[in-house]
Amino acid sequence: MQFTKVDHETVAAAIREAEKKTCGQIVCVIARSSSDYATIPLIFASALALLAPWPMIVFTGWSVQRIFLIQLAVFVVAGLIFSLTPLRTALLPRSLLRARAHRAALEQFVVRRVAHTKNRCGVLIFVSLAEHYARIIPDEGIAQKVSSAEWQAAVDALITHMRTGRIVAGFSAAIERAGAVLAANAPPDGLPNELPDRLYVV
Repeated sequence: MQFTKVDHETVAAAIREAEKKTCGQIVCVIARSSSDYATIPLIFASALALLAPWPMIVFTGWSVQRIFLIQLAVFVVAGLIFSLTPLRTALLPRSLLRARAHRAALEQFVVRRVAHTKNRCGVLIFVSLAEHYARIIPDEGIAQKVSSAEWQAAVDALITHMRTGRIVAGFSAAIERAGAVLAANAPPDGLPNELPDRLYVV
């Protein structure tokens, strides 16, 4: 996943344009993955290694040493195979992937200081590619005024473009929709811009 200078400038320009009509602040974050899932290869490799000796014990007359070496080889090979990132996430339940991605979104909400604006009208647009996860998290000042369905429309616009690989276009569409929601519920107050207008890649 590579973003050019033009890509970053396109997203920044979309944020600036949207924020002209509101006191709200828009922050965009895209993550390659919400977790490295480092323990997953170890868990699956251990499970396979524990199961591997039983067929050999039951159906062969091989020595303990030979079975042990095969068990060790199963553990090493399985660990290497399960270390491949696409396979690692493919083996996990959707609920776990969503939970990890949601936690990462909340972390970015804090790290990017979305909740530190004066009017508490910040909005985080978050995407995690490995988990196929997209979410908009509004701060409490604007969340009280806007239903989740209105934010979902912006998420849907984002996802529609991302399905065809147009990530920047997706962010631009989501920013435009979110900006319209902010403009309707949090008009400009004359205060200076509080958060950077940029796309964070993590």
